[in-house]
Amino acid sequence: MKDTSAVECGYTWLAEWERHEATWIAWPYRESTWPGRLQSILPITEKIIRTLAEVETVHVLGGPSETFQLAAETLAGVENVHVHPIPTNDVWIRDYGPTFLVNPKSKKLGAVRWIFNAWGNKYHPHDDDANASKRICDGLDSKGKWHFDPQSNTEPIASFGSDLVCEGGALETDGEGTLLSTSSAVVTGTRNPYRSHEQIEREFKRMLGIEKVLWIDGGELAGDDTDSHIDQLVRFVRPTVVLAAVSSTSDDSNAPHLAKQYQVLRESTDAKNRELEIIPLRTPPPRMVQGRRVPESYCNYYLGNGIVIVPQFGYRSTDSAALGILQEQYPDRVIIPIDASDFIIGLGAFHCATQQQPAV
Repeated sequence: MKDTSAVECGYTWLAEWERHEATWIAWPYRESTWPGRLQSILPITEKIIRTLAEVETVHVLGGPSETFQLAAETLAGVENVHVHPIPTNDVWIRDYGPTFLVNPKSKKLGAVRWIFNAWGNKYHPHDDDANASKRICDGLDSKGKWHFDPQSNTEPIASFGSDLVCEGGALETDGEGTLLSTSSAVVTGTRNPYRSHEQIEREFKRMLGIEKVLWIDGGELAGDDTDSHIDQLVRFVRPTVVLAAVSSTSDDSNAPHLAKQYQVLRESTDAKNRELEIIPLRTPPPRMVQGRRVPESYCNYYLGNGIVIVPQFGYRSTDSAALGILQEQYPDRVIIPIDASDFIIGLGAFHCATQQQPAV
């Protein structure tokens, strides 16, 4: 369906807080992502999977054959968890996995498959990650179920290939036609050379059902290798309400960038021309690991069915403040704090490592 847009076929992108059929996640194995820390990442990943499996199906990309076996053995007997022999290069499935869509009339699942080039060809190899989106779509039927029999006669998912280089962490929606993104992560010479903001906006509208794109530029986290993905900076809580990362100390090098981002948000209106309510979410104080700043942000939480998985970074004041704010904003969900102080050394947290599949 490469030449037909998802919108023309009746599909649209839902907000993350809508009910999920499943969450997709990849099993970690790459030592270079967490030098000297990989063994602490495995139990954290297992905890996330087991937590999510209590409220929805979890699909796990097992990676290479040996790590697939480890993942399968570790998760054997856990209800609602399926481990797939799909190879990967790394865990950041938010960025290389499909962006799932729903056709509200036909009650069918669809997906956009963006081109993935490892954040502007920063890392090699990335061929398995680049192919994972297609492999995922090839195994799903139109109702969002994984068909284990390759000879199954079930109707396949509607899969729409885009020629836009894009990562899922660069996209955030309110489910009502508004998309938040950053120019530095999409309109770049290493991702989409020769494409203007307007051309990229047209593709978002064709594939996601977006009516208005807000380019929330200026925000930056030192140490972030994604070129300022929006899911580290600003998140919709509900239509017209956003959580925005702000620095907890004035001498933080991130402070002026996040202040500029805050001002851009103040001057923005959504697809329905409504002003945004902005709730500050303070980041932890600067932390260096092996001589490098780690990009810690509580915006990188993940919504499961009835729960919020919130990264914790080992700073009591900002950790507890973030939990309080998220509980206040999601009063009907259970807030689940999970230690991310080692996980973030890989330069991403729990939203980066998950991808939601909405229920149809």
